[in-house]
Parts: sequence; structure tokens; C-alpha cells
Amino acid sequence: MTFQEGPAAPVSSSSRGEGARPPRRWGLVVVAVLALGGLGALLRRRAQAVRNAPPPAGREGPGQGDRPVPVLTATAALRDVPVYLEGLGTVSAFYTVTVRPRVDGQLVSVAFHEGQTVHRGDVLAQLDTRPFQVALRQAEAVAARDRALLDLNRRTLARDRALAGQNFISQQETDNAAGAVSQVEAALRADEAAVASARLSLEWTRVVSPLDGVTGLRQVDPGNMVRAADVNGLVVVRQVDPIAVLFTLPQDELPRVFAQMARGALPVEVYSRDGATHLASGQLAVVDNDVNPGTATMRLKAVFPNPQRALWPDQFVKTRLLLTTLRGALTVPAAAVQRGPQGTFVYVVTGDHATMHPVRVDHLEGEDALIASGLAVGDVVVTEGQTRLREGARVQPRAAGGPAEGPPGAPSGEAARGHRGGGAGGAPGGGGGGGRGRGDGGTWRRPGAEGAP
Repeated sequence: MTFQEGPAAPVSSSSRGEGARPPRRWGLVVVAVLALGGLGALLRRRAQAVRNAPPPAGREGPGQGDRPVPVLTATAALRDVPVYLEGLGTVSAFYTVTVRPRVDGQLVSVAFHEGQTVHRGDVLAQLDTRPFQVALRQAEAVAARDRALLDLNRRTLARDRALAGQNFISQQETDNAAGAVSQVEAALRADEAAVASARLSLEWTRVVSPLDGVTGLRQVDPGNMVRAADVNGLVVVRQVDPIAVLFTLPQDELPRVFAQMARGALPVEVYSRDGATHLASGQLAVVDNDVNPGTATMRLKAVFPNPQRALWPDQFVKTRLLLTTLRGALTVPAAAVQRGPQGTFVYVVTGDHATMHPVRVDHLEGEDALIASGLAVGDVVVTEGQTRLREGARVQPRAAGGPAEGPPGAPSGEAARGHRGGGAGGAPGGGGGGGRGRGDGGTWRRPGAEGAP
């Protein structure tokens, strides 16, 4: 019996895929193992960093439970506190005059220098006088003619009255002579007024300063025709001693300002724009009669003596209005006042511990806080380092500008100042022994820390 070998059956794609699966599966396993290994290494590093990190501020770490926190302190005291209202202002000349000629004519000469200090009545400029001298002579001639005519008419009237008494002329002729005298008298008065006007115009060719002040830049050069209607005039003269300052304050301060003004003049101080230089001291003169509705501010004017020219027109300045002085107010540095969910509070140092005291602040005045309640005279408050404190925390107080005061048993003064260890002494997380060292290498350790690394 004979068997014939047929053609080989084709291999399906599914059978080829089953042969390729093992290499792909092993690759996925290798990737997963590497990822898990990397994740484990990352977690170990993070755990090591957490173990080595210093404890958070205000929390106790191993061996650090009673480490004092260095702070600056100040003492609550009674003081007289001046209450100021501060504003921004602009210096304004007490008087400002644009000097113009009062008659039209040619400018012949200028008798001032730009920026010169002038006084009332000083000659500033001179106009051509010739046309005005001619007009004065004409007016005087007309007056002389009418004066001679008046004299003639008076003699005629006297003669007519004598003749009328003897009945040589009628009464009408006498009345006509009397009327002619009255007419000429009126004309003469008009002539005299014309003479006075011409004389005044001639006088006005001399342009004089109307006040004591300082001249500005010259607006017209000699040789030009000038007119009384010119807008720019010849020069602007400003009075700078005394001088004024216009400044603004919130409208809410208006009642307090008027109440204090009723008791007397209110002092005002002026400082430079940056507030660093005191420029002048004066008094409040007036409060404007309206409030700016756009800014809800009122405008005030103060007057200052200015012999040294420390203030100049249009200068930008800061003003301080002394409203009143609070006598015997309980004050602490404003930096001592903290704000929390329950309101304002301060840390009060008793011994070597700090406790939170709620306080009510009347208001802040510069760097001082006026305390209405919550503190007593002599209380020691923390002014710097509050962020590292908690209720009952141990502190290492130091008055502002003074040496640190260590905990009981610690050296003070020069003996307590030395090189630091690896970290800041007394600060949480500080390394290298953590305490302040002597200059000879000796180290002060807090009580109970013997044997600590």
C-alpha cells in the first residue's frame, strides 16, 4: 500500500503569536521590577530626609523640649503721645501777581533781574513817556483856556448885574451871563480831570512791583510794544515769605479738626517728599469750604515763615498736623501687636516664659500702639520673634539694643558672647552643640542637657 506525502499545512498567525508572547511578557516584568525598585529608593530617601530635618517652629524635637527662643522685648509704659494727621501737600506762594503795564506803549527798559528779590514800589520796567507827556500838555492847555474864559464870563456877569440894578439892561441878559459862567465852570472841572488822567497815565509808564516777593522769568524784552490786555504780562512776582502749603486730609477727620481748631491754633510741620528732612513749622490757617466728592478729602491751608527759602512754590511735601497730645497713654511698640483669629494680642514675658494676652488697641501712632485694655504698666512684651512662639514657650529675652539674657545659670555679657556652634544657639534645629560658646572654646549648655550630643 503506498502513501503519498501531501503538502505541509500552513502555520496560522495565531500559532506564531503564541511563540512570541514569552519574550514580551518577560520585558514587562523587568520594567515593573525596576519601577518598584526606584520607588522604594525614593521613599527611603524621603524618609531619611524627614528624620534628618529640624522640627517645625514651635514644636518640640528630641532633646529640644525646653530650648528657649531668642526674642526682643520692650516694656509697656505711660507716655505723652502726640496725635498727628499726615497728608500730602503742595507749596503755594502766599501772593502771586502777574505784572502788566496799565497803559499801552513801547517797553524802553527793564529794571530787574530774573529771580531777583523785589519790594513793594520797586521799579520793574519803564515805557516810552513821550506820547503821554504830549497828552498831558494838551490837557493842561485846554484847562488854561477854559480857566481864562471863566474869568471873562465872571467879570461880564458882575457888570451886567450892576447895570440891571440901574435898569439899564433887562434881567434876561443878566441870567444869560450867569448861565455862561456855570457852563465854563463845568468845562473847567472836566479839563482838570483830563489833566489828572494824563498825569496818571504818564506815571503808569513806570511799572512797579505791587508786593514784596521774587521775580520769575522775564516775558517781554525791551523794544517790544506792550499792552495792558497782554495775557502773559511782563513778569510774575510771587511772595514766598511767608508762604502757604495746601494739603488734603480724609473728610472723616473734619469733626476732630474743627473741634481742636475751636481750642486754638493747630501746629503744622512740613517735611520733604521722602519724609526725611524737616523743612518748616507753621500753623493751620483755614479749612476749605467744600469737600472733594471724587476723593472724599478736604483741603486745608497752612502758613509758614520762610526766611531761608526752604519751601518753594509748587514743591511737593508731606505735612503733619498736630491734632492733640494724649497725656499718660499706655504704649508699646507697634511691632508687639499681633493679629489672630480671636483679634489682637501680644506675648507677655513672665520670667523665662511667654504667654498670650488679648489686647484692645486704641490706635497706632507712628511706631507706637496705644493700648486701651489688656496690659498694665511694666509688662514686658515681645517685639521680635513672635512667629516662633506658642503659649507658655520658654524665651531668651533681650531688650532692643541690649545683650541677650540667657536662661537661669547661663553666663551673660561678654562671657555669653563667643563663637557659635554649627548652628544658631538656642534655635530649633541648630547643630554643633546648639549653645553659645566662650571665646576660649568652653561651651554653655542649657540645664538638663548634659551628655546631649
